[in-house]
Amino acid sequence: MKLATFVLGLCLAAQPALAADKLTLILDWFVNPDHGPIVIAQEKGYFADQGLDVEVVAPADPADPPKMVAAGRADLGITYQPQLHLQVAEGLPLKRVGTLVATPLNCLLVREDGPIRSIADLKGKKVGYSVAGVEEAMIGALLKRAGLTIDDVEMVNVNFSLSPALMAGQVDAVIGAYRNFELNQMNIEGVPGRCFYVEEEGLPTYDELIYAANAETMDKEKIARFLAATEKATQFIVNHPEESWTIFAGTSPELDDELNARAWKDTIARFAPSPAGLDAGRYARFEAFLNEAGLVEGIRPVNDLAIDVGAQ
Repeated sequence: MKLATFVLGLCLAAQPALAADKLTLILDWFVNPDHGPIVIAQEKGYFADQGLDVEVVAPADPADPPKMVAAGRADLGITYQPQLHLQVAEGLPLKRVGTLVATPLNCLLVREDGPIRSIADLKGKKVGYSVAGVEEAMIGALLKRAGLTIDDVEMVNVNFSLSPALMAGQVDAVIGAYRNFELNQMNIEGVPGRCFYVEEEGLPTYDELIYAANAETMDKEKIARFLAATEKATQFIVNHPEESWTIFAGTSPELDDELNARAWKDTIARFAPSPAGLDAGRYARFEAFLNEAGLVEGIRPVNDLAIDVGAQ
């Protein structure tokens, strides 16, 4: 009996450890504080605790993540709720499976010392933007609430050079600027800015950054484990903001600077405390908004856009 037990123990000891399940995540942009829970989950071993080997990839083009996920070249991609509605309408087989940043970051940004004190002051002025479609619809909604139309302003595509264009006086305002980044960048540069928060100016609130998966091939159980790890990481960040910043900044010299330190503090409260949790009303309201703006045809049911993988 004892010999059999000893032999069994040797056999078990000789078995290799179970290999972790691989999961590929495509970021929306280069690594920055918006990705805090992902970096902390990696550094603290929370992914490994969930039996996951997560490969995090920064895209060459921020438009790539949803396309790569749709093509089966990645398990998850970070995208934006407003863009997801358009991507699904275009036929991409995508669904939101989790939330990273649960509040809008986008704002209408102006110079603090400039002439724009209210949305109505934009009449006859230049407004910079980066992404056609959604951002134009957003500025249109803001203007409508102030009694103006898109024809009352000159829209200028400044690509992704939002704050530089504003600081240089090329435009009077920009839409698409992030309140946790561009606003801090302008203050550091000595040209303070001021944000008009889109959710306070007539737009339905939405999730800024979300995790999207292929609707036809996703592994819900593996994704649920990924979200559990990032939820634990978010809790750690909230409970230990300074320690988590030190861990985050220590992963790359490029991250350890004043802009990222300020952005880290401004982003903590915006991370989704329950990444898997779905606020269906947000998706229904934003779909209706885009339909009214003429950017999508018809109104899709929420389940065509987003799911709670834990409830499936």
